[in-house]
Amino acid sequence: EAEVGEIIEGCRLPVLRRNQDNEDEWPLAEILSVKDISGRKLFYVHYIDFNKRLDEWVTHERLDLKKIQFPKKEAKTPTKNGLPGSRPGSPEREVPASAQASGKTLPIPVQITLRFNLPKEREAIPGGEPDQPLSSSSCLQPNHRSTKRKVEVVSPATPVPSETAPASVFPQVTVSSNLVFSTGPGQDSQDSSDGIPSAPRMTGSLVSDRSHDDIVTRMKNIECIELGRHRLKPWYFSPYPQELTTLPVLYLCEFCLKYGRSLKCLQRHLTKCDLRHPPGNEIYRKGTISFFEIDGRKNKSYSQNLCLLAKCFLDHKTLYYDTDPFLFYVMTEYDCKGFHIVGYFSKEKESTEDYNVACILTLPPYQRRGYGKLLIEFSYELSKVEGKTGTPEKPLSDLGLLSYRSYWSQTILEILMGLKSESGERPQITINEISEITSIKKEDVISTLQYLNLINYYKGQYILTLSEDIVDGHERAMLKRLLRIDSKCLHFTPKDWSKRGKW
Repeated sequence: EAEVGEIIEGCRLPVLRRNQDNEDEWPLAEILSVKDISGRKLFYVHYIDFNKRLDEWVTHERLDLKKIQFPKKEAKTPTKNGLPGSRPGSPEREVPASAQASGKTLPIPVQITLRFNLPKEREAIPGGEPDQPLSSSSCLQPNHRSTKRKVEVVSPATPVPSETAPASVFPQVTVSSNLVFSTGPGQDSQDSSDGIPSAPRMTGSLVSDRSHDDIVTRMKNIECIELGRHRLKPWYFSPYPQELTTLPVLYLCEFCLKYGRSLKCLQRHLTKCDLRHPPGNEIYRKGTISFFEIDGRKNKSYSQNLCLLAKCFLDHKTLYYDTDPFLFYVMTEYDCKGFHIVGYFSKEKESTEDYNVACILTLPPYQRRGYGKLLIEFSYELSKVEGKTGTPEKPLSDLGLLSYRSYWSQTILEILMGLKSESGERPQITINEISEITSIKKEDVISTLQYLNLINYYKGQYILTLSEDIVDGHERAMLKRLLRIDSKCLHFTPKDWSKRGKW
C-alpha cells in the first residue's frame, strides 16, 4: 500500500464518491493536482469515463491506496513548434453511436412512405438490389419497383403544405430528397465529438482549440459565482483574471455581467449600473419571457463577460476574446426588479456551414424546466424568418446532444402525426418538405429518423412506421412541454451581413 506522500500528479486509483442514487461507488480516477492547506493534503481528481464537471478536490480518506497506478515514465516528445507537450488528457467517455430498437412489433403501426430522388450514381441497399435514379414523377407511382424505400418516422408534426400527399390512420408517408440516404453506423451528425475544424474558418467559431489544453485548463478555477439571487458552482475552467480564482465567491452583476472581488464591490457597482436588462434589442416577449439580440461588436464588453460566464458550464466552446463575428440571443425572465438572464445562444453573423447556433446554454438554476428546448425552438424560429435551414455547431456537449435529439424528435413527430390520408392511401412527405417546414437541416432530419430506428424497407419503399408506443410516448412528452415559442410575438428582421464591410 502506497503512502499519502507518494501520491503525485498522473497517478490513477479508485476514489470514493456518491452516485445519483446516493450510493457509494469507487470509480477509477486520475490525480490532476495536489495541494497542501494547513498541513492537510488535498487531491484534485478526474473520474475516468465521467464528465469533467464531476471533477473535485478530495481528501486522502477517499482514496484507495492499495490499487494505485503510478504514471509511466515517458520521454517528452516535442510538439510541432519544438516545445514539450503537456501530459495527455484522460480518456473521455464515448457516446453510443445509436440506440437499438426494442424489436417490439405492434399490430397496427402508423406507416408513412418516404420518397427519395437519388443521384445518378447507384446506391446499394443493404439486403436489396441497387437503386435506380428516380424522378419525382416515378416516386408517386406506388408500384414503381426500383425507386422506393421504406422508412419509419419518429417525430411530432405540424401541418404539411397542401402539395404534400396526405397520410391516413394506418398510413405510409412518401418522402423524396436529393440526399443519399446513409444507413451506416456512426453517421449521426450531431454525435461528432471531434468536430473541431482542422483549420480556422475565416468567419468566427466558438469551438475552443483543445490543442492548448494543459493541466491548468483541465481544472475548475472558480469556486463559486453569485449571480443575482443564485449561487452557481462552476463545472469547468473559465479564463477569468488569475487574481479572482483564489476568492471563495466571485460576484457578478446580473444585468451587465461585470465581475467584482467582493459584495462591497458589487454593491458599489449597482449604484452606478443603470441596466435592468441585457443591452441590445428586445425582439420577443410573451408573458415573463423575453429575448434580446446583442451584437458582439457593438456590445463587446457584455458579450465577453457573457462568454466568460458561459465557459464555466461549457467545456468545448466559447473563445471569449473575439466576439465581433457573433450575435448573442439572451433569454430572460421578468419580475419587478428587472429582466433576469436564464440562458442564451450565440450564432455567427455569416455562417458558411449553415450553423444557426454556435454556443447554447441554460444556466443551472433554470435547467430541467423546459428552457433549453425553448432556446432551441427560438433558434429555429429565427431560421424560419431568414428562410434558411440550420444546425448547431459541433461538437455538442452531452447535455446539448440530449436536448437537440429530443427537440428534433418531437418536432418531426409533430409533423408526421399531423399528416392526413386522402382516399385511404398512405400519406406522403419528403425529407425536403420536413426540412423546409421545420428549418431543421436535412442531415439532422435523417439522423433523427435513424436514431429513433423508425425507417424500414418494405416492398421497394422506405416506410416510416409510428408504433403505438412511439405515439403514446410523444403525446405524454408534449403534455409536459408547456413552454413554446409564439411566432406572433417575434419582431425580428434579418440583416444581410455580407453587404456590411466589417459587420
